[in-house]
Amino acid sequence: MNWITNIVRPKIGSFLNRKEMPENLWIKCPESGQMVFHKDLEANMGVIPGSGYHMKISASERMKQLFDDGEYQLIEMPQVAQDPLKFRDKSRYVDKLKEARKKTGLEDSVIAARGIVEELEMIAVCHEMAFIGGSLGMAAGDMIIKAMEEAAATRTPLVLFAASGGARMQEGILSLMQLPRTTVAVQMMKDAGVPYIVVLTNPTTGGVSASYAMLGDVHIAEPGAVIGFAGRRVIEGTIREKLPDDFQTSEYLLEHGMVDMIVSRLELKSTLSRVIRLLLNMPAYVAPESEKAEPAVTAEDVVEDAAIVEADDKKAQS
Repeated sequence: MNWITNIVRPKIGSFLNRKEMPENLWIKCPESGQMVFHKDLEANMGVIPGSGYHMKISASERMKQLFDDGEYQLIEMPQVAQDPLKFRDKSRYVDKLKEARKKTGLEDSVIAARGIVEELEMIAVCHEMAFIGGSLGMAAGDMIIKAMEEAAATRTPLVLFAASGGARMQEGILSLMQLPRTTVAVQMMKDAGVPYIVVLTNPTTGGVSASYAMLGDVHIAEPGAVIGFAGRRVIEGTIREKLPDDFQTSEYLLEHGMVDMIVSRLELKSTLSRVIRLLLNMPAYVAPESEKAEPAVTAEDVVEDAAIVEADDKKAQS
């Protein structure tokens, strides 16, 4: 035993075994390649500051961004049969469900909640893309219908954030049956005179886009979102033609009258509040003084300040 064994070797070992830094501290923008620190991206609601690219965010993050102070009450998920078809491909469907639940902490691909948005009570329904691609199955369908029934019964406006790859193939015809079921629930809200706003996010495809996601009173899309039924390659292979580069994007759908407006995530909350108040013939929301942002510096202010500085210089020289 000597000083090399007792001192040097432990020092080298501690240096080599130091905790590695996480790899996700910096996020790369898929569009511009810009690197953004994860805290800055989180503070900007998942929108890249330079390019304005909207990153995918979780359903719980959307709820926190929508409701005042990030506070809301979750609506309980209805209980449905697990794996009714005993489906199996490379792995069992029940194992896939367990893995998705462990990964997301959710029971299924849709959550619903009630809360306040700028002094207006609202119900929100949101897909979770991380749960088997936000796919629509029996549990998700029942959750959507339950939220719509509650909205109709209490005459509470409902906002739905769509993000899905479509119906869940592991449940076969039972998942496809959610399309007409949710369509009936949408009609129930319309009969009750309840506003139903759909926010189309990236991506919204398949059976979801063919049912309740396209039946809103107003359709709002996030910038650059992919929205459509079949995939681009499937369509090109079927019609044997090259589609436009912006095909199935928010901007393409707005140009062709399929969505009403494209709204940045940074302005979505105030836009939803304003649209619903218009539909309900309610007065506009007036933010408290504590919430109002300081007025921006205008060009007139700059000119005025420059004139004052120039006058002071002349006075000092004389």
